[in-house]
Amino acid sequence: MEKISFNEYQKEAYKLISEEGRKDLITNGVLGLAGETGECCDIVKKHKFQGHELDKEHLKDELGDVLWYIAETCSGLGITLEEVALFNLEKLHKRYPKGFEKENSIHRKEN
Repeated sequence: MEKISFNEYQKEAYKLISEEGRKDLITNGVLGLAGETGECCDIVKKHKFQGHELDKEHLKDELGDVLWYIAETCSGLGITLEEVALFNLEKLHKRYPKGFEKENSIHRKEN
């Protein structure tokens, strides 16, 4: 596959969820997210503090796993990845209408 939309990805990812995982998509999804984001953190920690080269391919692999668990959690919530992406961009554009500004970050208004 050369190009894929968020929603197409989510449909394909759903096909790969285990039978047990499908029984509770939200719990399996967020627990998977915790594990995979931890692996991303470990790669960066080793680079920053233990002298390892930044393993971009390994980080890319783990980010794919993060995306997969986000898709699974979205499926459990009955929403699409596209909805989440658009919602997030709308929120950030409201927060930073001229692009990121430190002052808007420090004194940001909650929704």
